[in-house]
Order: sequence, then structure tokens, then C-alpha cells
Amino acid sequence: MRITGLRSFMSHDDKRPRVVVAIDTDEGITGWGECYNHGPDKALPHILEYFYEQIKGEDPRRIEFLMLKMQQQARFPGGAMHLAAFSAIDHCLWDISAKAVDLPVYQLIGGAVRDKVRVYLGVHNYKDAEGFLDVIAGHNEKYGLAAFKMHPYRVDFHKERWGEVIRTGAEFFRTIRERAPSHYDFAFDAHAKIFDPWQAIQLGNALAPYDPMFFEEPIRPEHIPAWAEMKAKLNCPLATGESLYNRYEFLNLLSARGCDIAQPDICVVGGLLEMRKIAVIAEAHYVPIAPHNPMGPLATAVNLHFSAATPNFKILEYRLPLDAPYVKDPYLPEDGYLQLRPDRPGWGVEIDEQVLAKDGYVHWERKLPVKPDGAFGYP
Repeated sequence: MRITGLRSFMSHDDKRPRVVVAIDTDEGITGWGECYNHGPDKALPHILEYFYEQIKGEDPRRIEFLMLKMQQQARFPGGAMHLAAFSAIDHCLWDISAKAVDLPVYQLIGGAVRDKVRVYLGVHNYKDAEGFLDVIAGHNEKYGLAAFKMHPYRVDFHKERWGEVIRTGAEFFRTIRERAPSHYDFAFDAHAKIFDPWQAIQLGNALAPYDPMFFEEPIRPEHIPAWAEMKAKLNCPLATGESLYNRYEFLNLLSARGCDIAQPDICVVGGLLEMRKIAVIAEAHYVPIAPHNPMGPLATAVNLHFSAATPNFKILEYRLPLDAPYVKDPYLPEDGYLQLRPDRPGWGVEIDEQVLAKDGYVHWERKLPVKPDGAFGYP
């Protein structure tokens, strides 16, 4: 079997752009993958075409060989866009390899260690505690979801006194915890908006009495010693990893005891192959994996196979595919879990190429907050 073509498609999932990739073979098998959405996504088709030239005519089942070839051809360590392209190519190669033997991908990486994959949903469309409770009740009724993530900010912390940020955030969570069913899990994503580690520690510990599932990404990822300090002083689980790009960066984080839960993104780190290596390093440090996945339904399918076969998997971030018609049969939660599809080869989903053929690209960029003094804050 030989690789004969690579096609990239600009599509969307609600208001976010998606770059979907297909790799074709001379045996008529096509593999599918998804790039991460960093922002300047129109650059990705050109990057993908560059790397396609390195693997054209090769056997797609030699995944490690081909990923090494592209990495070494690039010479310098890959950055965000480079690895977003790598990730989609990796996804395609695994999809082809599994379809070639009529098996789900998880069967090629040791088989499933669990029968279903637990997910949590990010909930952001609410105004107050009452609205939040109404939204999650609807998701529980329809999908059985009992794990949710929200942001911890109830006021604009660039304009309000920090103590007010802490007070309102803690009071909101206390209200939710008192009124929601006791078996529900709630996580908080601080979106790396905080600059001072001591502020992150204050906020996390204000939420801690009400048992958060985890406190995610309060500060930026560059200075690992700050993460070790936060973990040592927080009274709740600290999660991070969406902004780390490879196993070496995760090794540095884990060696420093910088988190309780690792959150690599399978569309960021270079794909399933690298994701598995990161998971093994985390397992050796007794750290569970909760994959970062704010992506489309194809990325969710890829994550499901990783999660099914990973012993130290904890829970998967999930985004409802409300406006992503390029996947005909997305994985939908049942009783809060995604079910495996053992009779479906590859990723277990069908791609609608007619939808992808229509340019569905939407422009997206992060909104930068402006402080009272005119300086930009972290988005």
C-alpha cells in the first residue's frame, strides 16, 4: 500500500474553524484527521502540502517511520502550526492502518481497557447560577452528562479587586454544589488568564472546599517551577497540558511534580503516537490523563480510541457536534459516556466529503481583554 495524495479542507464547527485532512492510498483506503485550531489556520494547507512531499509514495502503515522522517526533515523542534499539521497526518495514518485490517484503531494500540469513555462538557452559555443549573439539567436529561466545566470568574478581574474575584467565584460554586445532584463533577478552567501564581493559589483554594474535579491552567505554561509551587500549595487537583507540545515538555512538568492531572491535546502534540508516549510518562509518575479536546467530532473520535486503550485515562473533554455536519455519525454521549464501536474500522465515523467540498471556513481570533490602564491582559 502506498500514499498517493493528501487533501485538506477548510470547514467549521459552530463559530470555530476546522481544518480536516484526508490521505489517500493506491488501495482506495482514505484516512482522516483533524488539525488543531490555533488561529492562523489558513496557513495549514500549505504546511500540510510541504510535509506530504516527505511521505508521498510511502507505506502509510509505517507510522513511526514516517513521523520520524518528517520530524528529522524539519530539523528544528516543531512549533504550534507544525505540530497541528503533524497531528492530522498521524490521525490519517492510524485510520488507514486500522481500516486496512478492518479493525478499530484502539485494537492496534493494545486493545480497549474500558468498555466506554466518560466525558465532561464545557458549559458557558448562562448568566447566573439558576441559568447554569437549568443548562446542565437539560444536558443530563438528554445525554446523561454528570460532569461539567466552567470558568471561575464571576466578575471582570481586570477591573475588580482580586478579593472580589475570589469571593464571587467561591460563592457561585458553593451555590452550584448545594443545589446540583451530589454525584455531579465540576471542573474550573482559568484559561491561563492569571499572571501571579499566588493569585492562582488563592483562587484554587477558595474553590477547594466545594470539591472541584480539577482546577485547570490558571497560569501560562512556560515556567515549570511556578507550577510545582502551585501544586504544593493548592488543596484541589491541578490540571494542565493543553499548551505543551511533546513528551519532553511533559517530562519536565511531571518530573517537577507540576500537576495532578495531565491534559495533552491529540491535535496539538503531533497525534496519537506522541499522545501515547506522553501517557506512558504520566503513568510512570502516577498521574492520570484527561485529554484536552475543545475540537470537532473527528478529533473526538480520535480521542475516544486513545482513551479506550489508555490505562491512566481519567475523563475526556467533549464538545457537542451541533454544527459540524462533516461527520455524519458523531459519537454522542449515553449516560455520560461515549460508547465504543467495535464493528466499525478506523475511527468509527463516516466523513461527508460533499459538506467538506463547500468552503465552510469561518474567521476566528482570540478576544484580547484591555485593562483599565490600556494594557492588554491574557485572553
